Amino acid sequence: MSESRKPIKKTRYINPYLGGVLLGLVLIAANFVSGRGLGASGAAKSAVVATVNTVAPGHAENAQFFREYNASHPQGPMKAWLVFQMLGVIVGAFLSGAIFNRLKFKVEHSPKITSKRRIIFAVIGGILFGFGSQLGRGCTSGSALSGMGVLSLGGFISMAFIFGTAFALAWFFRKNWI
Repeated sequence: MSESRKPIKKTRYINPYLGGVLLGLVLIAANFVSGRGLGASGAAKSAVVATVNTVAPGHAENAQFFREYNASHPQGPMKAWLVFQMLGVIVGAFLSGAIFNRLKFKVEHSPKITSKRRIIFAVIGGILFGFGSQLGRGCTSGSALSGMGVLSLGGFISMAFIFGTAFALAWFFRKNWI
């Protein structure tokens, strides 16, 4: 069989409808077990607070945000439940990649752009999303999914604006993925 006629091996992923149902069940379980929804930005905030506590303890004692955050987490910021949730996400993603043979160090991108450009856009997007999650008082998981899970109007508004903004801006950035 010639090189060009080899069958393309299709990567198998979970059915998106089943994945959505499973995500909903995880959200319900999180609310039932911990009394709180899901969220990732809180884990990043805990890591930042722990870093500032270690690197600049004087600043952490004097700055109101760090003082209040440390007071609300008397056992330390890294003992917050969101940190353990994110560790579970990382371990789960690694196990999924290992089980389904998807552990590869590669940058997926359109043939029209370079890996460097893809990484730059990913970093810029991540920074903007992180900044936005602080302005919106939570990431998509915490603000939108968990908010919608408890029928919060703010959760529905967050989800509408997250997807609406993505839809509005997609045209400008489509050449990076198509």
